[in-house]
Amino acid sequence: MTALVIAMDGPSGSGKSSASRGVARALGLRYLDTGAMYRAITWWMLHHGADLTDPAALAARAGAPVLSIATSPETPSVTVDGTDVTAAIRTAEVTGAVSAVSAVPEVRARLVAEQRALIGSGDIVVEGRDIGTVVAPDAPVKVYLTASPEARARRRTAELSGTTVEAQREAMARRDTLDSTRKADPLVMAADAVELDTTELTLDEVIAEVLRLVKERT
Repeated sequence: MTALVIAMDGPSGSGKSSASRGVARALGLRYLDTGAMYRAITWWMLHHGADLTDPAALAARAGAPVLSIATSPETPSVTVDGTDVTAAIRTAEVTGAVSAVSAVPEVRARLVAEQRALIGSGDIVVEGRDIGTVVAPDAPVKVYLTASPEARARRRTAELSGTTVEAQREAMARRDTLDSTRKADPLVMAADAVELDTTELTLDEVIAEVLRLVKERT
């Protein structure tokens, strides 16, 4: 396949990452986790003592971190200023702060430009919250993954230690509100995206459904 871009959007816990990597492996495509880029910027802001309550201060430093992201579905990794932060960006501290940082228009403008450069001529599966609407609006395949709040909370709890399903359900509800109501590139489903509810589906079933859609659209 040439010039294929598969846009995978949806809220946290909907299964985007696992499904996106599985689809990329199945089709021999590259894989880009745009959320990891926002987490990397957030990690840098926290590491450098930025005031997360001051959008102007975040905007002023948005261009400072040097990011490098690997696009292999087997070994996706992220470095910031030469430091591997692949694991560090998944901490609860970063998760709790990323919505505030990603809401800053200057942060989004910088990363959207980098994401488009990484997408290049295609042959890639891209996951995030604004891929089908902002980053790659011309992508021939757009999927919007959803799941029930309970299913999403269970999945996230299984990935993290020291938390509960109830705590994760509340945290996700807060993040959903922030992500869907921000002024810059809010989380919404593209008009031409296919919505896929993963609540009752296995990972293999989700991947199979996306592959069917790819075959249909291309």
